[in-house]
Amino acid sequence: AAAVAALLFLLLWRRRAGGAGRVCVAVLGDLGRSPRMQYHALALARHGRQVALLGYLQTRPHPDVLRSENIRLVPVAELRGLRVGPKIFQYVLKVLVQSVQLLYTLLRIDQPSYILLQNPPGLPSIAVAWVAGLWWGSKLIIDWHNYGYTIMSLSHGRSHPLVLIAKWYEKLFGRLSDYNLCVTDAMKKDLWVNFKIKAVTLYDKPASYFKETPLDLQHSLYMKLAKDYEPFKPRAGNPSADRSAFTERDGKSGSVVKTRGRPALLISSTSWTEDEDFSVLLRALEDYERFIKEGAKLPALVCVITGKGPLKDYYNGLIQELHFKHIQICTPWLEAEDYPLLLGSADLGVCLHKSSSGLDLPMKVVDMFGCCLPVCAIHFECLHELVKHNENGLIFRDSKELAEQLKMLFLDFAALEGKLHSFRENLRASRQLRWDQSWDQIVLPLLGNKE
Repeated sequence: AAAVAALLFLLLWRRRAGGAGRVCVAVLGDLGRSPRMQYHALALARHGRQVALLGYLQTRPHPDVLRSENIRLVPVAELRGLRVGPKIFQYVLKVLVQSVQLLYTLLRIDQPSYILLQNPPGLPSIAVAWVAGLWWGSKLIIDWHNYGYTIMSLSHGRSHPLVLIAKWYEKLFGRLSDYNLCVTDAMKKDLWVNFKIKAVTLYDKPASYFKETPLDLQHSLYMKLAKDYEPFKPRAGNPSADRSAFTERDGKSGSVVKTRGRPALLISSTSWTEDEDFSVLLRALEDYERFIKEGAKLPALVCVITGKGPLKDYYNGLIQELHFKHIQICTPWLEAEDYPLLLGSADLGVCLHKSSSGLDLPMKVVDMFGCCLPVCAIHFECLHELVKHNENGLIFRDSKELAEQLKMLFLDFAALEGKLHSFRENLRASRQLRWDQSWDQIVLPLLGNKE
């Protein structure tokens, strides 16, 4: 009853629509690991909007965000230590405290004309953003990256009461938004069929800084990484020379060349969560090592897995149990400006993201394609909207298939020909839209004038 009375009060006393030119971009998560929401903020700032970018400040956002005069970071303190009573009580308590905390933060910013919210996590952020929108007279835009309830089902199961409540919640409060964006046409269809929510598809597109890395920049990056990570150090020769495992600078001409017999550079990125099973890659690497021992003419391999997340320590433990002779694995956390440079330097990307809903696409592959980096990606329902098998990469279903794909792609490694080369040429020729162009076509019309 008290909650109903509070909502009635908000409806009666809501501010007049205003906040001309101001937008709140919100995510109840780490801003540094929310690239799409950072891109939204940068696109809005480019069009002269004043942006309050709200979320956790665990990792540093991209330098472009920090440099922008039109973007103000609004930190939300991450809740820790709510470990009182049974787990269900802890969860309910966390949601209640987050609700109060988020509402308090939203009502302290300058009045926005729009609140652009990422989902998931949507519990409690959708309801709280809707209440804040009532108070401010702001329009609510939800950007559906996935469903929160399907992510919860990975650890609890589809029929768990919490999962069912989360699904009901997303369905109910999702309908209260003024506009909806989503990441695939499959999700757009599902939102309408199951939730009766109309959405517009805004595919993830690479930002302009995701591109092929010139050889000079590759060398600088490798030399920087070699200070901390063994796989980037030269295999032999004078360690003080200007060389890495992959490149060296000619002492006379000063030009950078790739070292002869260099290893292949394979990269994958992850948030180390349940929807990515990295044991698939580790088993494929075991097979790759066996292929070399059996006489296959394959290059040594440096496998870089970037990212932070809850399962990183678990997988690092598995990696340390492997004793490869021809493969080196490292798991660095890269600075925001170094990650695109490494993608633009790599030979192959691997994606193990399996959508919990089957309806979202891995942004890491979008970024890899922006760098013209071919990809091997694990199969799920709507992946074909992004990865075109045998055209810009390969789709696999298990570790055996991935191992065979690695073998096939790297057999012609030194010759600069074969599938890997043709995939890269196809990506260069595709000239896909960049984020700014796509955003201007799809999102800008929703915002109208600076009201």
